[in-house]
Formats: sequence, C-alpha cells, structure tokens
Amino acid sequence: MAALCRDCLKEINESRRCPACGSPRVLSHPELFDLSIAHMDCDAFYASVEKRDNPALEGKPVIIGGGRRGVVSTACYVARIRGVRSAMPMFKALKLCPDAVIVKPRMDAYVEASRAIRAMMEELTPAIEPLSLDEAFLDMTGTARLHGHAPAIMLAGLVKRMKDELGLTGSIGLSHNKFLAKVASDLDKPHGFSIIGQAETVEFLRPKPVKLIWGVGAVTQEALEKAGIRTFADLHRWEKDDLFARFGGMGERLWYLARGQDRRRVSAHEPVKSISKETTFGEDTADPDILDGHLWRLSEQVSDRAKAKGLAGRIVTLKIKRGDFKTLTRRVSLHDPTQLADRIYRHARALFDQLQDPGPFRLIGCGISDLSDADGADLEGDLLDPNAEQRSRAERATDSIRTRYGSKAIVKGRALR
Repeated sequence: MAALCRDCLKEINESRRCPACGSPRVLSHPELFDLSIAHMDCDAFYASVEKRDNPALEGKPVIIGGGRRGVVSTACYVARIRGVRSAMPMFKALKLCPDAVIVKPRMDAYVEASRAIRAMMEELTPAIEPLSLDEAFLDMTGTARLHGHAPAIMLAGLVKRMKDELGLTGSIGLSHNKFLAKVASDLDKPHGFSIIGQAETVEFLRPKPVKLIWGVGAVTQEALEKAGIRTFADLHRWEKDDLFARFGGMGERLWYLARGQDRRRVSAHEPVKSISKETTFGEDTADPDILDGHLWRLSEQVSDRAKAKGLAGRIVTLKIKRGDFKTLTRRVSLHDPTQLADRIYRHARALFDQLQDPGPFRLIGCGISDLSDADGADLEGDLLDPNAEQRSRAERATDSIRTRYGSKAIVKGRALR
C-alpha cells in the first residue's frame, strides 16, 4: 500500500514508523497518490496566530472575541475541549471556561498570515478557491507532471512549510471531489491529513449523520428528521424524484451527496455574493441616536467595500439582534443597484423603522446582495426624493476628498453619535 512520511516527505512502504527519519506520522492509503481534490483548513486560525505572536499564551485557553457582551469568533483547542464554540455568546463561553484569556481580534495580523499561506498554495496550483482567511479548496489535478510529485506529497509539504515558516498548523482533506475533501479535513483535527478514496466512499458515508453535509443546519436537519432521515443510509432508501418532491432542489442535491457525488469544480474566481457589516454593542441599547449613528457608519463601511470592489447591490438587508438574542432580518429590493452609503442607509433605516420594536438591542448590521457590476448602479433618479441626486453628487465628491486627504477628512454629524 502507498505510504508517505508527513515529516520528511519520503515515499515509503506501509509502516508504523518512517524508516528514514523514525517519525510515527506515516500516512497510508490505497489511493494516496491518485487523488487530487483537497481542502486545507487552518487549525483554530485566529487563536493560533495570537499564540504564535504571544508565547505567554501557550497552553492557556484563548478565546478571540469582542469582550464579555460579544460573541466568540474562534477559540483555541484548549478552550474547545471545555465546550467553547464559534458564534457562542461570550457570557456562555466564560461560564464554560472562566479562566480563558480573551483577546480582541487583530484582523491585520490574520490577513497577513492568510496571504502568506495563500502564496504557498499558489506555488502548488493556480486552482485555489478560498472560503475564508483560513481555509480553501485546491485542485491539484495535473500538478504531478509539473512538480514531479503526487498531490499528496505536495500537500504534506504545504502544511510542513506552514508550521516551519509561519508557526501555524493546518489540516488536509484529500479526496475525489469538494464535498468529500471538506468532510475529510475535519476527521483528524488539529494538524491532520485524512483521505476518502473513491472505492470506500459509499460505505464510509452510510452510517454518518446527514448534518455532516455542509449547509445542513438545524432547520434543514429538523425537516429531514421529520421525514425519517438521520443518516446517509436513510437517504439511500429514497428515490431522487421523491426527495425532490419533498425538499425541492435541496432534495436532489442530497441524493447525489449521499452517494458521494459532487460535480462542483474548484473555482478560482468565486464571485462575491454579498457585502455586509455588523457591530455588537458593549451594552444593550434602545437609544435611537446611538442606533442611527451605528447604522450610518455601517452603511458607509458597506459602501466603501462595494466601491473598492466595483460592485453594487440590488437588495439592502437589515439585521438586528434583540437583548433576548432573537435575530430579526429584513430586506428590500431596489429598482436599480446601489453602492452609495446614502441609499444603503436610507433603506436600512426605513426597514428599522418598520420593525416598530422598542428594543433594547445588542447587535445591528446592514448589507447589500444580488451584486452586479457598478457601471449600472445609481443611474435612476428618485421622483419621490428630489434631493437624492444632489446627495449622490455630494457623496462622490466626499469620496474624492477622502481618497486624497484620508478617511477622516470629512465626517458626517450622524457618524459622531
């Protein structure tokens, strides 16, 4: 059986230890050198960067988040053992792990580390589909001829370089499609390398719970359970047409995934689907001036990102989280797409006013979606708002001044609230 030492990268015969370097980290699988679709997921990325940059944190439970009233962005494995999870309210995390060290996110440091990892990936293949700062799909098909090594060896070399040069670890999933590669990368974290071959796919999946499928959340899982579907074996008993009739397009997708079939390609140019920003307050608030000020600043930030990417959105979304953690989301479709802070703010504010909810609130956010090229944005005037065109010209002039003199050269009064 094909085998590989993950430390010295030697191809060896199947063995418990590498005869070349003595390492026990030997990877063996019948299809080891035949598979080429991979998913690389950094291990507790934000927390790992913080521990790397601050050795005093080594061995301690670390939670990355925005203070006691925010939510957990991520947590190191020491904290995860105690039950801390991403998106968990901070007060719950601290009950589970009262001795945790809370660290505010340093996005600049994470972006810098992510770019360094991406540069290493690009040396292996141009077919990279990033999912976030810390994970990506890689299609290594045809790279063996270029590099003289099978994809598995190159991927083992990638995580070795990450550890040696950046002080960060990652886990690899290797398979014959994206779905299975992502499943595999979660099997042996942290610092793992797992393989799901074609020959074993159906038997591997059969006893697994359907929540293993990326995108099957609590609501979908509940609907599947009502239909008696809890595992992949349950899905195998359904005909494709019956799944489609019961669950629509999701049902057809489930039929294929239950058999380990995923025809999606690794896309190096996955389009941006939405742009949004949100903020969690230090204390719940119902103050209309504070809420209005935040909504304007968030609208500006969404607008700035849209302008930087040359995009505009036809749908404006408002997100509100009440003090009791109930989340409310409202959307409005525009006649023409926008990238202007003024229009984003006014529509988001109108959605907020329509809620007629006195609060208090702990989070507010807004965003745009149904994105398109900005060339066709903000072209139509508003007959119901004769001053809209004037405000649009003023915003464009403000953008020019900020580009030349800095983002704080001009600040609206409502942004100071």
